[in-house]
Amino acid sequence: MAQRKKVLVVDDEPNIRDLVRGILEDGYDIAEACDGLQALAAVRAAKPDLIVLDLMMPNMSGLDFCATLKKERLHDMPIVMLTALGDVADMEKGYRAGAISYLAKPFNATDLQAVVQLMLD
Repeated sequence: MAQRKKVLVVDDEPNIRDLVRGILEDGYDIAEACDGLQALAAVRAAKPDLIVLDLMMPNMSGLDFCATLKKERLHDMPIVMLTALGDVADMEKGYRAGAISYLAKPFNATDLQAVVQLMLD
């Protein structure tokens, strides 16, 4: 049996982390972090296969998290931005930071599943 892929969900809102976990946990192992600092520790320890990342978080924003990943050469895992910042300028910042997909909140569960499946399967 193939090993399940790991997804790290990074969001300061527990209800969003719970929602994403509920959407993805049937097909993937889910780890969670509430900010960019916790996410860095999780990436260093567990090397997830994909990161679902909010932009606006305390302690370290999603953009700062991406910049740190690049500096530490840990940026080989795909990042899906999942954030309330949905205008074109924010999306461009997300893509420049390293996101391969960008979903604005409120988001559609089917869209999230499809993006994650496309990246990991």
